[in-house]
Amino acid sequence: MASAPEKILTWQMVQPTSRDKETKEVIPGKLEQKEIPVPDLAPDEVLVEVAGCGVCHTDLGYFYDGVPTVVKPPLTLGHEISGTVVAGSEAWMGKEVLIPAVMPCRKCIFCKTGRGNRCLDQKMPVNSLGIYGGFSSHIPVPAIDLCEIKNRGDIPLEHLAVVADAGTTPYQAAKRADFQPGDNVVVIGIGGGVGQYMGQIAKALGAGTVIGIDLTQEKLDRALENGADFVINSSDMDTRAVAGEFKTICKQNGLPGFGWKIFEVTGAKAGQEIGLSLLSFIGKLIIVGFGLAKVEYMMSRLMAFDAEIIGTWGCLPEYYPIVLNMVTSGKINVEDFVQTRPMSTIMESFEEAHKIPPDRRIVLTPDF
Repeated sequence: MASAPEKILTWQMVQPTSRDKETKEVIPGKLEQKEIPVPDLAPDEVLVEVAGCGVCHTDLGYFYDGVPTVVKPPLTLGHEISGTVVAGSEAWMGKEVLIPAVMPCRKCIFCKTGRGNRCLDQKMPVNSLGIYGGFSSHIPVPAIDLCEIKNRGDIPLEHLAVVADAGTTPYQAAKRADFQPGDNVVVIGIGGGVGQYMGQIAKALGAGTVIGIDLTQEKLDRALENGADFVINSSDMDTRAVAGEFKTICKQNGLPGFGWKIFEVTGAKAGQEIGLSLLSFIGKLIIVGFGLAKVEYMMSRLMAFDAEIIGTWGCLPEYYPIVLNMVTSGKINVEDFVQTRPMSTIMESFEEAHKIPPDRRIVLTPDF
């Protein structure tokens, strides 16, 4: 079993990408390899040796797009983490774990009323744990929130890192939507890092029909092999055309045009506009993806349709074992949607993922 190190090796975001207000010149962000201290662990904390950390759209937002962090740089990015406990509570020593991306305080009114996923005093690797994040050799975290990994079979520990956000965020979204077996579902962005699991989780929970929408046919074909019943390639369509294709699928297959639960996972303006165009009588639009664009919508349509638009954030740690079991039991396919790279390729991997979303989510493994 690995032992606690004397120092934590990490890739810090020394500065995010910025733009000069006067000249509009883009000032590139900087990632640098650093050594940081191993903190004294509180009785309720552990030190986890990182096996893998996923590259999430949120990390790219912090680094490239000016999305602010609670703690100012320098800090370490990365919040999709799997690993092994090497110090701290004896009860956790040597156990393989997932670290939830959102760790609630468990004391506030949000936590006490079942909304701890949006706890205002939550801890999140990178965003509010200061210098400690997932693109490191080790990370200290509260033990209470850990999800123990049992019976993972042949699935590499580092591959399971994606469960700690990409896999669990869709489950929380389904809970927010009050998902019920037999519900009909649309996933906008089903080919993306979160969308691919949104479609699989919906089907695993008993969705009647899953329609996936994306820009890439290869990703749509893969979605058809992993839970989707129908797909729409929106690459050459405007919003009205996508809505027309959706209506055609419903008409040809005896599906209702109302009551759909629509999960918008891209965070892009075009995706959000598609979601709003599909929202009809007694339907629900769940906003899963984050973006900075503004979208115009006539709010009175919600009244006329008796419909809902719902936001969702992260996932309660209590749900992690449920999603993990879906993965280890084969109900959710992770292996075909993950690729691993050495952590030393972090800059190249960030640049690649920022330009074109990868077909398989990138998980970086420590190679310090």
